[in-house]
Amino acid sequence: MNLAIGYIMISVLGGALGQILLKKGMSSMGPLTLGIRNLKNVLLSMGLNPYVICGMAVYAIGTVFWLVALSRVELSYAYPFASLSYVVMLGAAWVLFKENLTVLRLAGTAVVCLGVLLVAQS
Repeated sequence: MNLAIGYIMISVLGGALGQILLKKGMSSMGPLTLGIRNLKNVLLSMGLNPYVICGMAVYAIGTVFWLVALSRVELSYAYPFASLSYVVMLGAAWVLFKENLTVLRLAGTAVVCLGVLLVAQS
C-alpha cells in the first residue's frame, strides 16, 4: 500500500508540475480565442511552445505513475488523493503567478485535505 501511495504522490506532483508548465506556456502566448479561421494557427502555436511541450511530457509521466498506482489499489481509495493537486496548485498559483488566495479558497483546500486524510485512514 505504501508503494502505491508513493506512486500516487508522484502522479499528483507530476500532474501539478505539468499544469504549472502549461499555464506558463499559455500565459506567454497571451489571451487566445478559438475560431474556425485561426484554429490551425492557435494549435500550432500551442504545439510549438516549449513550456507546453514540457508540460504535456511531465503530465504524461505523472499519468504513467497514476496507472501503476491504479494497478495496486482500488480506484475509490486512490482517486481522493488526486485532489491533493488542488493544494499544490493553490500554493504554486500564489507563489509563481501571484494569484490571490482568498479565505474561501484556503478553506476549501483545507476541506479537501481533511477528506484525503479520512480516505487514507480507511
